[in-house]
Amino acid sequence: MSEAALQIMELYIFVLAGVVGYHIIHRVPPLLHTPLMSATNAVSAISVVGAILVAGGHYGRIATVLGTIAVAAAMTNVVGGFLITERMLKMFRSTKPKM
Repeated sequence: MSEAALQIMELYIFVLAGVVGYHIIHRVPPLLHTPLMSATNAVSAISVVGAILVAGGHYGRIATVLGTIAVAAAMTNVVGGFLITERMLKMFRSTKPKM
């Protein structure tokens, strides 16, 4: 299989994964958003590791730039996910003092 065909197939898989992810997230009930957010943070952490490997490898200038952008985007997702999860968990804490 030629390299161009592989790139088209990878692009197809990327777009298909995006469409499937969008539909899965839309069907999750609000009660399950916090556990889903935590799982998403774990997946994003794996993405950070992969992006660091790509950015730090010697694959060329374009790969380094894209890897750096991927690290920034994945870290934004991880930090934002943790902040939103913490905010949602604070909503379940009782404000009444314990006796």
